[in-house]
Amino acid sequence: MPHTYLFQPALWTGTGTFWCADGQALPAQARTEVAHRVECWLLSGTLKVLGSPPVEFVNAYRIEPPDRDGAALKWSSESAALGKLQGTISAIGSSILSAYRSESAGYHGAEHYRRVDDDTYEWTGVLLLEDRHLSSWQVLLLRKSAHS
Repeated sequence: MPHTYLFQPALWTGTGTFWCADGQALPAQARTEVAHRVECWLLSGTLKVLGSPPVEFVNAYRIEPPDRDGAALKWSSESAALGKLQGTISAIGSSILSAYRSESAGYHGAEHYRRVDDDTYEWTGVLLLEDRHLSSWQVLLLRKSAHS
């Protein structure tokens, strides 16, 4: 099954729920842009948690394009809050799975993107610190446009 999220340049937006470490559920808004360059794919996005006060998480990933053997895609990201993250992405059937960890801290987590159709994905994720649950989220992403 060909995937459109990540594998095609596009702008995605969505709404959903963010759960804090204490289990409190808050509304969330997401915006992600995927761009493909020869040397790498770029994913830049935000997840805005509509609490009081609102909090916005900013992400910028550098993803190695797939090679011919179809192995997992490697990605890296730098975050002021989490440090340098390293991860892998695998497309499996109707799902895209991403697992990641921090190089220097105990942060790690996973994200799952379930393809609903070409223009819709359900994004679910969890962030952990060692064995502690820090946050989780579930957002319905809608493709807004394609970029070249």
